[in-house]
Amino acid sequence: MPHRLVLAFCLWVSPLLAEDWPRLLGQRLNATSSESGLLTRIPSNGPPVRWDKAIGAGYSAPSIAQGRLVLFHRQGNQELTEAWDAKTGTPIWKHTQPSAYRDPYGYNNGPRCTPLVHDNRVFTFGAEGLLSCLDAETGKELWQRNTAGEFEIPGAFFGVGSTPLMEGGKLLVMVGGQPDATVIALDPKTGKTLWQSVGEKNWTGQPMLGWPGERTVQWRRWEKTASYASLIASEIHGRRVVHALTRQGLAVLNPQDGQVLFSRWFRARVDDSVNAMTPLVIGNDVLISSAYYRSGSVLLRGSPGATNFTEVWSGLGLEMHWSQPIRVGAHLYGFSGRNEPDAVLRCVEYETGTVAWERSERWPPHSAEQPPVFGRGSFILAEGRLLALGEGGLLGLFQPNPGRCEELGRWQVPSLHYPCWAGPVLSGGLLYLRSENRLVCLDLRATANPGGLKP
Repeated sequence: MPHRLVLAFCLWVSPLLAEDWPRLLGQRLNATSSESGLLTRIPSNGPPVRWDKAIGAGYSAPSIAQGRLVLFHRQGNQELTEAWDAKTGTPIWKHTQPSAYRDPYGYNNGPRCTPLVHDNRVFTFGAEGLLSCLDAETGKELWQRNTAGEFEIPGAFFGVGSTPLMEGGKLLVMVGGQPDATVIALDPKTGKTLWQSVGEKNWTGQPMLGWPGERTVQWRRWEKTASYASLIASEIHGRRVVHALTRQGLAVLNPQDGQVLFSRWFRARVDDSVNAMTPLVIGNDVLISSAYYRSGSVLLRGSPGATNFTEVWSGLGLEMHWSQPIRVGAHLYGFSGRNEPDAVLRCVEYETGTVAWERSERWPPHSAEQPPVFGRGSFILAEGRLLALGEGGLLGLFQPNPGRCEELGRWQVPSLHYPCWAGPVLSGGLLYLRSENRLVCLDLRATANPGGLKP
């Protein structure tokens, strides 16, 4: 075969390491990707747009598996789960279920949880707590659980927002039930409850760390227990566990029977606050963070057996709202701040929590147009670079550098606008970005971006 033809073939099949993104935060639950052959700079006119769709309301990110994109959103009085061809946006199937949810704070009324695609099934968790299992090929409903009706669940601040997790053949869901059903495990084939855990039994008497005095938890049955952080599984010194950052704090569980191995209080002192960042697990460490009322972050290091975690550091170097920071080398990179006016992009030393540098992402006051900053944002790490989506629809690319902020280009996606709170999704060289009412597919392959290659 001639050399030119071989080269053309190699470029045509790039990226060679395409992978699915079947759940919140991707394959590894930390917004990292093994894909290659991606652009190294953002062209001034942006990457090619493969397709762009008007969609219903919600903050749910899409999930991608076996060439199908699954989106959970709301139109009118229905929550829709739709499957499309990931490359073309062509519809494949649609499932609908009624929804009467109204956000008490005036945010949109769509679902917050990202679909989970596993073993040819799709699991969705609606804003009112309707848990559904669908056939991934056809969209046929296989079973459903109305968690709001079946469990004693105090009213949530912003609806249901913790995405379920598949672990050890069990579907784990943070339903927020009183008194001891904050997290439940279900048989994914039937929806039958296998165990329930976390609540009054493990929290009563726990020290309320960071609160004034020497207070301990006195359990109240009307207290909310679910958070907006999603469940995550890992191995701590070889032991498989699940980390649940609940309304009260972190609970580390045995996924087989729900036994609480460890609990640590982590909550802002005022009632109008939430935990929303999914714990970041690196090796035997767990990082938890909140942006409410100077909660900051805590890095915990697990001991053998996962029954004890010691504090490595705590502080305000990172105050993550709903997105995770990304660790590259000895540093963390993340958008710190509760609201868009106070957001900063920070690089923080992993072992100490010390801020290495920061760049303000504050929105200009009284701006009538999309601000030229990221505000709060979400990252994906791929090929050693950080892809960023700001909450106003600004796409950026950064080279991680502990010495300074090194931006490799930015582009305002024309059809996106504030708020873009769903994290970006990368699969097969294509990047999927969502606002409240649009979903955009961009081609990030280097072969499709001659303007995005280094000279």
